Amino acid sequence: MTDPSRLLQAYDDQLRTDAETPSAISVTRVGPLRLVTFLGGRGFVTYRDLGGADEPAVRKLVAEAIAHFRADGGIAQVEWKTRGHDHAPGLHEALLEHGFAPEDPESIMIGEAAALAVDVPLPDGVTVRRVTEEHEVRAMCAMQDEVFGAPPSDRTADAILRRQAVDDSMELWVAEAEGQFVTAGRLEPVADTVFAGIWGGSTRPEWRGRGIYRALTAARARSALALGKTLIHSDSTEYSRPILERYGFVKVSTTTPYAWQR
Repeated sequence: MTDPSRLLQAYDDQLRTDAETPSAISVTRVGPLRLVTFLGGRGFVTYRDLGGADEPAVRKLVAEAIAHFRADGGIAQVEWKTRGHDHAPGLHEALLEHGFAPEDPESIMIGEAAALAVDVPLPDGVTVRRVTEEHEVRAMCAMQDEVFGAPPSDRTADAILRRQAVDDSMELWVAEAEGQFVTAGRLEPVADTVFAGIWGGSTRPEWRGRGIYRALTAARARSALALGKTLIHSDSTEYSRPILERYGFVKVSTTTPYAWQR
């Protein structure tokens, strides 16, 4: 199954429903929108599509969504997840008017899990494994924050630990060398679908170009296959997109998150 149109259809049908937000603590529907609340004061907006809404209708949906989150004093930040293939006239402008800021666009990549589950030789002294203990989760998140240029904070680790307490299907994988984590990423099997997602891939700059990220991705793909998941999806940066393309993955669309802060 490598036809981009079929893969995009599978993505829309299987990954833009409840499957997208398994750890939500509440979901409010406003027309076609799903207004999701997560632990930690995070809001999230997604939808299967906008139901053919014209520009005035889109502007009304954005206004209703932000009003919903503004009314909840526990919400500190909101992400509106857009997709490049959606029919959404005026959405960009409406989001900007209501205080959302676009972040970097990413490629929606989909491919066969089996294509990734290959043997990748690791450099001497490097091992790949899952982490489950809290201190390891915190060390992994600290490394990722450092690589992504985020200020030191417990927020990422706290969010993942809360997520695991609600939904324990997520797997955390690392590559370790010289007593430190040098690469990390998540595997998120999607219940009741053929998909698993690979997320959060990060590698320390001095360890890049040695095949370590590819080995970590292969380990996650093997785990996905063991769980009966045949397709992998990922929102990929320009660093990871070429790696997935080498294994036959297809770019089916783009996604751009828009962020609002209280």
